[in-house]
Amino acid sequence: MPNSLRILAFSGSARRESLNRKLLAVTVQAVRAAGAEVTLLDLNDLALPLYHGDIEDRDGLPANAVKLIELITQHQGLLIASPEYNSMITPLLKNTIDWSTRGDANPLIGKVAAVVSASPGQLGGVRSMQLARALLLHLGCHVIPAQCILPHADQAFDDQGALKDARTQKSVNAVAAQLVKVTGQLAS
Repeated sequence: MPNSLRILAFSGSARRESLNRKLLAVTVQAVRAAGAEVTLLDLNDLALPLYHGDIEDRDGLPANAVKLIELITQHQGLLIASPEYNSMITPLLKNTIDWSTRGDANPLIGKVAAVVSASPGQLGGVRSMQLARALLLHLGCHVIPAQCILPHADQAFDDQGALKDARTQKSVNAVAAQLVKVTGQLAS
């Protein structure tokens, strides 16, 4: 697979020790191993106000929203870690997606997207993953069928941040391979 494929990766959690950021890091490695370039975005570096239409009407897009839209535009695919708060996607993830669609054109249309999720609970964040996938589909992304949920994520990583379970790593690798394959097919 040519290295010209570019994937933008970010987590809907801003916490330093976030389980979803850990899962995202492992998945980013797998995507790179599958042959794509990955830009790992820390949403702390692109802080955005809570979306409010009156703010947009008065001030236009915040500078960080413009940067976010540019980043999305420069990549063919997205890799998103979707944490779960109260059985929903996080406010950070929703706000990020909301601001990203406020420019002249929705930059998500036609992007290939993969969603992963981790949780210390037994469902692994599957509810937020389903909601994130539905939102991305609604906004025009091609969401790949492969998915990785990580239940009991608080026990899933070793001291170096690697996954302890080979079956979970296999699931991560499948997401990465499918994301790169579909992105490559749609880019050609």
